[in-house]
Amino acid sequence: MANRTGTYFAFDGLGQADRSKSDLKYYTVVQGWNAVKGIDFKFVNSHEKASAVRDTSKLETLKASIRLRLAASKNMVVIISSDTRKSGSLLSWEIEKAVDHYELPLIVAYAGYTSILDPSALSSRWPGTLATRISNETAQAIHIPFKKDAMLEAIRRFTVSGEAIGGSLVTFTKQAHIDWGYLTG
Repeated sequence: MANRTGTYFAFDGLGQADRSKSDLKYYTVVQGWNAVKGIDFKFVNSHEKASAVRDTSKLETLKASIRLRLAASKNMVVIISSDTRKSGSLLSWEIEKAVDHYELPLIVAYAGYTSILDPSALSSRWPGTLATRISNETAQAIHIPFKKDAMLEAIRRFTVSGEAIGGSLVTFTKQAHIDWGYLTG
């Protein structure tokens, strides 16, 4: 298997070419964290896909490229927003491949939240493929707010060759959220 060093970021493009009208805007934030703050983590750019999805031959080419990127990834960050669709997006296929074939640990990052302590309360936001894999416990998933410190901690710790997540509904402790300044004691 390929050298698994990247972090694969997945989100729902919502059928939009305009970054500001899709969940790609959150990935842009991550790119900014990396560029501005000099944070040392690698990620795989899986997001040159908005215009390629309409043509079947382009879609198959895209899926082949995504499979290569997943094979080279150590984990996957799944960005969930209030707009994330339950089905019908490439995100569902990416989650399926990441869990079922590449056995990637998932870091489920929720946009718009300051803390995540009860991920099951957010199940209405999950794409169907994620809900199924959480329900049948085939997904190893930690659920975090879409916040820099939580994301970087999860990316560093939970990898194919790193610390095991140990379940499908795992969160960081309340104390960790307090330490990051997301919650007050």
